[in-house]
Amino acid sequence: MAPKFLTPVLSVAPQISTADLPAIAQAGFKSIICNRPDGESADQTGYSEIESAAKALGLEARYLPTETGKVSDEQSAAFGKLMDELPKPVLAYCRSGMRSTTMWALANAANLPLPGIIEAANRAGYDLKGLMRRIINGGKTPVEVADVSHDVVIIGGGAAGIATAASLLARSPNLDVAIIDPADIHYYQPGWTMVGAGVFDAPFTARTMASLLPHGVGWIKAAVAAIEPERNAVILDGCRVVSYQQLVVCPGLKLDWQGIEGLADALGRNGVTSNYRYDLAPYTWKLVQGLRGGKAIFTQPPMPIKCAGAPQKAMYLSADHWKRQGVLKDIDIQFCNAGAVLFGVADYVPALMEYVQAYGIHLNFGSTLVAVDGPGKKATFAQAGTDGSKELITQDFDMIHVVPPQKAPDFIRVSPLADAAGWVDVDPASLRHKRYTNVFGLGDAANTPNAKTAAATRKQAPVVAQNLLALRGQARGEAQYDGYGSCPLTVERGKIVLAEFAYGGKLAPSFPKWLIDGTRPSTLAWYLKERILPPLYWDAMLKGRERMAKPEMVG
Repeated sequence: MAPKFLTPVLSVAPQISTADLPAIAQAGFKSIICNRPDGESADQTGYSEIESAAKALGLEARYLPTETGKVSDEQSAAFGKLMDELPKPVLAYCRSGMRSTTMWALANAANLPLPGIIEAANRAGYDLKGLMRRIINGGKTPVEVADVSHDVVIIGGGAAGIATAASLLARSPNLDVAIIDPADIHYYQPGWTMVGAGVFDAPFTARTMASLLPHGVGWIKAAVAAIEPERNAVILDGCRVVSYQQLVVCPGLKLDWQGIEGLADALGRNGVTSNYRYDLAPYTWKLVQGLRGGKAIFTQPPMPIKCAGAPQKAMYLSADHWKRQGVLKDIDIQFCNAGAVLFGVADYVPALMEYVQAYGIHLNFGSTLVAVDGPGKKATFAQAGTDGSKELITQDFDMIHVVPPQKAPDFIRVSPLADAAGWVDVDPASLRHKRYTNVFGLGDAANTPNAKTAAATRKQAPVVAQNLLALRGQARGEAQYDGYGSCPLTVERGKIVLAEFAYGGKLAPSFPKWLIDGTRPSTLAWYLKERILPPLYWDAMLKGRERMAKPEMVG
């Protein structure tokens, strides 16, 4: 984190962590303004953690969040008011510093010359050319005038976006493809369960975005503010406009850490952790190693969530460690699941129940976490009754592994592409949007009724590539996705129940039963998860190599 100077009293910065605060204080800053909403990214430190650590160092801290590309006049005025009131100098931060710079620019539009605003931002490394139209025209952006245009635009540089780009270029090497994503780092998120169990180190799951993008793909390093499918336009942070002929929408989903009262304040200390965040998975392993007795709670929110088996994967691996250490008998393990069943595909439940019973795990179905008191080490659940009633129940804990509720990104939920629940509304077989024929959707943000896993994305990307090129007249025939998803359920260190299934819960094994029986724990499946799947992800899926992922053709 390196602050970027805007004025003698204000600098801006990308996302900071609590570890950055001592250096910020030593640099002479007196106040901090956070302009980034919590929960935008899996590796983001929440504001409450920043605020507590800042106050301990004598720094003032204020929270003025705004969505990317959506700084309102009221928010910019509030930013100006904070700048008047707070001790100076001030450090403002967001994901990249762009939103903070935008707020400063709009707050000062009436008393600073436009060239001075633009030049100061340029010196700090922020291009506000797109903002000039808003300052001059009252915030109105003429989407008919595009700043840049590409044949195919892909929103999201996660597993789905990069895999789709690679599959497209493998079929049509000269295709003009651009990926929109603001992130510098790409994460192999399926590995975080293994980080939380001490099997992988966290850096093993991270690589730079630049190192992974397929050769020939343009990278628009910005966040999406809105989509205008009627005009074939994507509006970016800073009000820039990108036009397209075909659009692929795969931005992932949003982890709603604020959806549970007190959770954002509690994460990372007092025994509160989650493998759903890069910086917290190592804390899970630290807690597991340190727990010798007491109560350990593992939670699962209402569906849909990414990798529905992940909440119990963390639980089984923790229990296995405690068993090996001889302390399992002294630990009360509670699994609090908002759903009504242990796992959505019944064929895998018997094997899982054997482990539930062997580890002495207490199952609590219809139990939704609604509040966490970190210092008090208490968790409150809404417990559903058989008559439909709900009762609040509070449990003490020594360790709690929390999976937050999850939803589509804000710009998707409010876009014309969304269904009633906020997800990208696509045909479940072709993955083409139901209303906009030149738009495709896949990955976690799509409303397909499959498991939201990397394995599903591996199968979806070639389908989108084939059907998009067919639409362009560059391929023949239509591909269809059968709903395949895979969830390697790590039931103990060295054994996995390899759940593979398609739409409707139909079993879809990749291997003959004599080699890997997915309904039973398997050592070979563990080897697959630990040794084979990571290189398959980095070196095959993200490079457009589709062995075992060739799309099924229907015409």
